[in-house]
Amino acid sequence: MGNVMEGKTVEELSSTECHQWYKKFMTECPSGQLTLYEFRQFFGLKNLSPSASEYVEQMFETFDFNKDGYIDFMEYVAALSLVLKGKVEQKLRWYFKLYDVDGNGCIDRAELLNIIRAIRAINPCSDTTMTAEEFTETVFAKIDVNGDGELSLEEFMEGVQKDKMLLDTLTRSLDLTHIVRMIQSNGQSADPAQGEEGAAG
Repeated sequence: MGNVMEGKTVEELSSTECHQWYKKFMTECPSGQLTLYEFRQFFGLKNLSPSASEYVEQMFETFDFNKDGYIDFMEYVAALSLVLKGKVEQKLRWYFKLYDVDGNGCIDRAELLNIIRAIRAINPCSDTTMTAEEFTETVFAKIDVNGDGELSLEEFMEGVQKDKMLLDTLTRSLDLTHIVRMIQSNGQSADPAQGEEGAAG
């Protein structure tokens, strides 16, 4: 009955999931605070292109909710449960924050294009028939309502939710379940004694 189960998002996780994630987190990060360098190691993100590296930094910053330069266990769980179990609106808000690299409240073509390229470098399984450039153009053609070359949060949220193709593509490209599977399998293989007797949370 540890204090790991406090926040609302954490309650949605089973105690087994929490245990596996905590184990992986503390194994990789004994200090309990993940730096950007450790974050890259944690997810096996090595030898990335400059744009993919920028994307990883941006992702790290959006997960660092209190902006102290570290991701602690609660931020890590909140981030994972958002990615895995978050509602569409929560995810879209987070994606928007991730895409809005300069933090000015709008996404322009260059920001979106860089992120799409970087996502594909990191997550090649985001199968798509369009190039990153074509996808960016499609997004703007469909949801830049006032045609100013920038997407506001409202345009992004409404436009993506109305368009099943965009919603599917964005959700797929940011699908981190392969990373979660990796965490879970590590948790299991490193745990020969699966102590299930008293796993009450």
